[in-house]
Amino acid sequence: MAALRAGKTNNEADQPSSPVLRFGSDKPLKLDAGTLLSPFQIAYQTYGTLNDARSNAILVCHALTGDQHVANTNPVTGKPGWWEVLIGPGKIIDTNRFFVICSNVIGGCLGSTGPASTNPATGKPYGLDLPVITIRDMVRAQQMLIDHFGIEKLFCVLGGSMGGMQVLEWASSYPERVFSALPIATGARHSSQNIAFHEVGRQAVMADPDWHGGKYFEHGKRPEKGLAVARMAAHITYLSEAALHRKFGRNLQDRDHLTFGFDADFQIESYLRHQGMTFVDRFDANSYLYMTRSMDYFDLAADHGGRLADAFAGTKTRFCLVSFTSDWLFPTEESRSIVHALNAAGASVSFVEIETDRGHDAFLLDEPELFAAINGFIGSAARARGLSA
Repeated sequence: MAALRAGKTNNEADQPSSPVLRFGSDKPLKLDAGTLLSPFQIAYQTYGTLNDARSNAILVCHALTGDQHVANTNPVTGKPGWWEVLIGPGKIIDTNRFFVICSNVIGGCLGSTGPASTNPATGKPYGLDLPVITIRDMVRAQQMLIDHFGIEKLFCVLGGSMGGMQVLEWASSYPERVFSALPIATGARHSSQNIAFHEVGRQAVMADPDWHGGKYFEHGKRPEKGLAVARMAAHITYLSEAALHRKFGRNLQDRDHLTFGFDADFQIESYLRHQGMTFVDRFDANSYLYMTRSMDYFDLAADHGGRLADAFAGTKTRFCLVSFTSDWLFPTEESRSIVHALNAAGASVSFVEIETDRGHDAFLLDEPELFAAINGFIGSAARARGLSA
């Protein structure tokens, strides 16, 4: 079964189970690395209908290991979309009312050009021959997708974690094209601690003998063990100590006594191993390297002379930021610093800190306070935009 899913993932890289927009040599993607990516493609999903004024479009930006399948069944895992709890007919983001777009980011592995995609120059997967991708590069590609739909201004751009970084980049790089922005559980730059965790994950992947310098497809291999360890380490950062204690404590896994060995004695060990094993079935190892690097490089203030407020100078975009009390990956002070910068720039901004013990991943879960905040902000922005209920 794992091999079957791995095959599906490989197929998705070039021929995704979703619409795909291809750009030829006449429309290259300019990368921060100083090179042009051409040809390239963007895989995406849409939900709802774009109105005649093209004013009801919402762009959803996915997190590190997310994809374009935000509100439909994932073709690889068979599981529901990662934000189906929020997006759909009659839901908080009502697809009877809004036209929702979600694309796989450049550097991803489910249809947008990434390291698992075929390099037209060689006929083999790019591997590490793909230039390093930044958050700004992802947004540039999304902007080209939005142009394809003839949308001049997005009603809202929203996302959590790495998706929130994209939201901030959108609002900074294309303020005239973003009516409202909703960055959740994110920051204006990656902290040294977060970079450190990512480096542990990358080293785990690259230390796997099946990695083969990034050319594992050519060897018929996949660095599954290294990627699984990377996912296990990262997954811990998405949770909180309180949530782990509440869910697992020191409970033993399918046994009454310690084995005095190195099997998964504890439930938390078994849980993490499961997370690692299921992750490698749906995600490309090289793409994990690229995605984590893009987050590490993100520093919005540094891109504007070290002053974060200058990133939003003169903006007319309406903002709402959301953080979670138990999120130690992107703690509340990260959001507060963005709010202070937006205040200094004279922007319209609201801020909500939600009390929860679910940690960073709370933005993906059924959190009533989060839904209430999103619902209130979207409703207010829709009225200001003149979108009827």
